[in-house]
Amino acid sequence: MNKKLLIFFAIALIGFQACRNDKKDSSETSNQEIKLVSPDFNADSAYAYVKTQVDFGPRIPGTMAHQKCAEYLVSKLKSFGAEVKIQGAKTTTFDGKIYQLKNILASFNSGNKNRVLITAHWDARPFSDQDADPANHSKSFDAANDAGSGVAVILEMARQIQQKQPNVGVDFVLWDLEDYGKAKDETPDEITWCLGSQYWAKNAVSTGYKALYGINLDMVGSGNAQFSQDEISRQSAPDVEKKVWDIGNEIGYPSFFVNLPSGRIVDDHVWMNKAGIPSIDIIHYNDNSGFYINWHTQLDNLANIDKNTLKATGQTVLETIYREK
Repeated sequence: MNKKLLIFFAIALIGFQACRNDKKDSSETSNQEIKLVSPDFNADSAYAYVKTQVDFGPRIPGTMAHQKCAEYLVSKLKSFGAEVKIQGAKTTTFDGKIYQLKNILASFNSGNKNRVLITAHWDARPFSDQDADPANHSKSFDAANDAGSGVAVILEMARQIQQKQPNVGVDFVLWDLEDYGKAKDETPDEITWCLGSQYWAKNAVSTGYKALYGINLDMVGSGNAQFSQDEISRQSAPDVEKKVWDIGNEIGYPSFFVNLPSGRIVDDHVWMNKAGIPSIDIIHYNDNSGFYINWHTQLDNLANIDKNTLKATGQTVLETIYREK
């Protein structure tokens, strides 16, 4: 090898190493810029909570799986130091059946007047009425994402709050009888759905319950999830919506918290807003593709739960809570 060629390779090697160092420095700077005030949300732990729920079987009201899961959720939240109670009454569904409604309410730092409300439904829909195979429409499904994922995120947040208290009080509500609605409900607020949050809202108004804002979690665990900004959230709680989406983007989850408006989605946040709590919905939905692909089908199972999505959701909501003064 001649001397000129040797010098060329030496210069190239130095340039390559400098480029590597620049990338390393850039990466380190990027990581340093993301300064979390919240605890580290553990996606492995959240995933385990999804699995535990699925292992009970479909949590359909009136079944043993529903009863056993309720006992588990109450016990788990109590073990994290929350004040826990079950709220409910005999409730009639659209098909004339009567069930004992069981909303699960858990509170941390109940003496703090400044409170944040985080919610998700825990019941499973009895029917796979969106399945591609009509033969499956009357069958139950695992409900891993809808509703296991939101519950799992709440359980992991509760575990973290036990270890490090935020500056505000936190109330968690797990809604029952959310998903037992009529497929084609044409009433303005689709009142055959969200029976648990409807019941809670009436009680919240009568007791004078107050919170700074509310965040409802629904279908927050599937792969490639996108959370668009639904119309009700934008209209009822625009400042809350902006705060949560800005934090999600700031801490590294812009592919999940997309700045994309979507149409009117009737979910539990409708009734939270009716109770006077400005509330938003974090839900896998956009106007082009609709709800997540396995919504109300046999494929809503553990195999389609993604830890990355659980992490993005949980860390963003935790960070939102811990930034409150």
